[in-house]
Amino acid sequence: MSTLAHTMMNAARPTDSGLVGPGGLDRYPYAEAPVPDRVGSPSWEGPDPELGRVGRRAAGSRGRGLHGQLVQQLGQMIVSGDLGADRPLVPEEIGQRFEVSRTVVRESLRVLEAKGLVSARPNVGTRVRPVSDWNLLDPDIIEWRAFGPQRDDQRRELSELRWTIEPLAARLAAGHGREDVQQRLSDMVEIMGHALGQGDALTFSRADAEFHTLLIQIAGNRMLEHLSGIVSAALQVSGGPVTGCDRPNETSLTQHARIVDALAAGDGAAAEGAMRQLLTVHPEVERVVPAPREH
Repeated sequence: MSTLAHTMMNAARPTDSGLVGPGGLDRYPYAEAPVPDRVGSPSWEGPDPELGRVGRRAAGSRGRGLHGQLVQQLGQMIVSGDLGADRPLVPEEIGQRFEVSRTVVRESLRVLEAKGLVSARPNVGTRVRPVSDWNLLDPDIIEWRAFGPQRDDQRRELSELRWTIEPLAARLAAGHGREDVQQRLSDMVEIMGHALGQGDALTFSRADAEFHTLLIQIAGNRMLEHLSGIVSAALQVSGGPVTGCDRPNETSLTQHARIVDALAAGDGAAAEGAMRQLLTVHPEVERVVPAPREH
């Protein structure tokens, strides 16, 4: 067992619920999964009912500061449809309602514009753009859709995208894997196995996310590597048993181990097949993508 795996496994706390106590999130250096903002008490009310709902959904800072909070709040409302397409967004009104400066409003709208959610034009102002203009591969938009009314569509689309990306990445990785990365993947499978036995869903999911991110990164294709963030977001916001990675179980663990073995053997076809099996562990997936063919 590697030092990394031993350290992480010893740090894991046995639990039946997968929940952690105080300090549990700092057990190992993974990024925290995004958590949807929750409704807070309204600090103001106004004549505009739609902007009023934006304020009522305001939540904790998530460590993003005023600028990040405003991006989060407006982004959620646009993606949920509460601020519909072609809806004008008046910076002065937003600043007054949220009690933030013009600079904060301006920078927040620039971020949303970069994501394709709004457009700003001279003599027209800032308006919400239709869904067809959004950058649907942006991790924030993936998160906002996953926790909004479009969550079922988002889960299906993410599953379809993963079905396209990850089997190919597994095949390519079999020819590009480095020994240190191979060991890291083995460590992740070992950690997942220990977490499964302890009922620790959080440790399992974090090791799982690192496994899939590493696999794409060693595929030797820079364009695929840029998509690794999408897969990571998909694992974090899946919200249900859409694929074998979404819920800890023995079958999922076995398929992960098969992928590692295939990579170690340099067998691209076996690695691809194991990944396809992993992504169809749950029957629900067969309504989205076909099961792998037997050769």
